[in-house]
Amino acid sequence: MKIKNLYNEYPNAFKVLTLATFIDMLGSFLLYPFYALYITGRFGVGMIEVGYLFSIFAVGNVLGGVIGGALADKYGRREVILIGLIVSGIGNIFMGLINNLSIFFLLAAFLGLAGALGGPARQAMVADLLPKEKHAEAFGIIRVSFNLSAVIGPLLGGLLATQSYMLLFIADAVSSIITAIIVYVVIPETKPQLQDNKSEESVMKTIIGYKEVIKDWKFMLFLAVSAITVLVYMQMNSTLSVFLRDVHGFPEQGFGFLLSMNAAMVVFFQFWTTKKVSKYHPMKMMAFGTIFLMIGFGMYGFISKSYLYFIAMGIITVGEMIVYPIGQSATASFAPEDKRGRYMAIYAFQWMIPNLFGVLAAGLIWEYIGPNWVWYLAGILSLVSAIGFWLLHGITKELFIKEKKPIKEKLIEYTLPSIEK
Repeated sequence: MKIKNLYNEYPNAFKVLTLATFIDMLGSFLLYPFYALYITGRFGVGMIEVGYLFSIFAVGNVLGGVIGGALADKYGRREVILIGLIVSGIGNIFMGLINNLSIFFLLAAFLGLAGALGGPARQAMVADLLPKEKHAEAFGIIRVSFNLSAVIGPLLGGLLATQSYMLLFIADAVSSIITAIIVYVVIPETKPQLQDNKSEESVMKTIIGYKEVIKDWKFMLFLAVSAITVLVYMQMNSTLSVFLRDVHGFPEQGFGFLLSMNAAMVVFFQFWTTKKVSKYHPMKMMAFGTIFLMIGFGMYGFISKSYLYFIAMGIITVGEMIVYPIGQSATASFAPEDKRGRYMAIYAFQWMIPNLFGVLAAGLIWEYIGPNWVWYLAGILSLVSAIGFWLLHGITKELFIKEKKPIKEKLIEYTLPSIEK
């Protein structure tokens, strides 16, 4: 009954968005965790070249996120999501057919841009549909959907990879197109209606509006600290697979099980965890969660037994279940209603910018200092981030006062403009 009541609390558009996220991410998790293995095997290169690939993806992500956030605030969330899904889906087919590494890198830059277009719009849509006090739970639910796909994706991806990596690219493209169809047919536009005293912004003014986001110094400090945790966390889906294979002889299929365990924990425990931690100040909870990341990632520099890899991953998972839904919810609290797309786009920079150099830096550390030092430094950086979040607690208290508006009242506000129109 509790599950049924919880399900009924949310609007149908949010439920469908959650389903669409699952389908889209299923394709991504079929492919993304195996990129490093694919590049090193297909083109006969090392981790430094893998770092270049992730950096190129990141450049495209930065541009795509900036453009997508502005377009989401100007034209609406739905159209931007559709464009990103269709273009990236078709592009993935070509990605699997390329034999030249230079052309592969060029297409990676383009797909990085296309794939990032819809991210800010999707997150803004969650904030549009629900009141402030439900944001943390809603982003937690999205993470459950995200990680349910991550339970299935790496396992299925590991099986497909043993047959042909081309199957991974095809599966990712199919999932993107199916998601686009669902969004087009079922999900309405959720962009908030302009207030009577406000005029529609031009495209240029919408883009220039990023200056106001950047001037929000508390938000920018929050992003800087968050980016440190991302720099560490991103190694899980890039460096870790090659490290376990080349240093410890851990098989590819085993790594698939490792990621699936991570995702399964999120599926079963994310919502419960989010409900518990969302009662407290976000910065305190993010500091607390980052300590788990410090312990888990740091362990990989010291352990060599297979069962310990799973224990370390379990500790990391506890940390991410605390840190990332709270981080998205905090961003929604920072953002004015008419700038949610742009705030979410800048928030995505905490993922994009570390990708510019994070995997490449890990490759250089691996080659010139030693592979274990990747994980020693991951632990140190996580500690720095935890201290940063704790210090941010003192200067952001007033931003996170909970709204008391009932969710039904919020839904009436959302549906009435459409009915009147």
